[in-house]
Amino acid sequence: TWKWVVGPMFLYLCERLVRFWRSQQKVVITKVVIHPFKTIELQMMKKGFKMEVGQYIFVKCPAVSKLEWHPFTLTSAPEEDYFSIHVRIVGDWTEGLFNVCGCDKQEFQEAWKLPKIAVDGPFGTASEDVFSYETVMLVGAGIGVTPFASVLKSVWYKYCHDATNLKLKKIYFYWLCRDTHAFEWFADLLQSLEAQMQERNNAEFLSYNIYLTGWDETQATHFVLHHEEEKDVITGLKQKTLYGRPNWENEFKMIAGKHPGSRIGVFLCGPEGLADTLNKQSISNSEADPRGVHFIFNKENF
Repeated sequence: TWKWVVGPMFLYLCERLVRFWRSQQKVVITKVVIHPFKTIELQMMKKGFKMEVGQYIFVKCPAVSKLEWHPFTLTSAPEEDYFSIHVRIVGDWTEGLFNVCGCDKQEFQEAWKLPKIAVDGPFGTASEDVFSYETVMLVGAGIGVTPFASVLKSVWYKYCHDATNLKLKKIYFYWLCRDTHAFEWFADLLQSLEAQMQERNNAEFLSYNIYLTGWDETQATHFVLHHEEEKDVITGLKQKTLYGRPNWENEFKMIAGKHPGSRIGVFLCGPEGLADTLNKQSISNSEADPRGVHFIFNKENF
């Protein structure tokens, strides 16, 4: 038995040593941004840190817990000179991080008072393949939108630097959210992209649909009263928020009709139920002919 056990155990110990060494490297928090509804953004720097779009890291804050590591998706782009995560305050550990970063205080927090952070990673995900396709569908459910913040930022940097060499030509972005609280910080990014694309006369590069899947009677009345305004009452975007859930069969057929003979990447970060639906639609809407349209499904789950 020991002959079969010693090899895997040696590899496991090597992997643990590498992770321990990486976690001991110095990480500097350069900026803490407080977003609405108790969401904070940590911008950090670490010597030799290299990332790709959609990757994630493990984070430990000894001031909160000396043993706990928590995974967070990177929301910055590889082209930026820092890496960032967005943390929504939903439990004891995140509440502790919120407090030790000084976010519960009104006065300005000095940089030297910010807590020490240990980072392990980054680790790869399916979203890294987004630039391998000319056309992609990005589907985020709730907080599953975070990897696509990195993707959309990186697309914009690449587009501004050299649009002719960018293989990706069209993005269909879908975001399904249960309540309006999660719209706040990500809507700012979409507003910026929307304005910049219009300045460059290429508003068709990014098509996005935001679906609100839960609301109460008071909100519904408010939405109806302001529906005719130029910008959406929730997000401030020109594209109006949709209510309910998308008809995925119609969406796939529409995209297949616009891009015949293409390989279309479908990327999801969301629950298993939605993954099953999108996987079935990807299969049923792909043609048997190798020259026809094909949907390639990729997923990651929190």
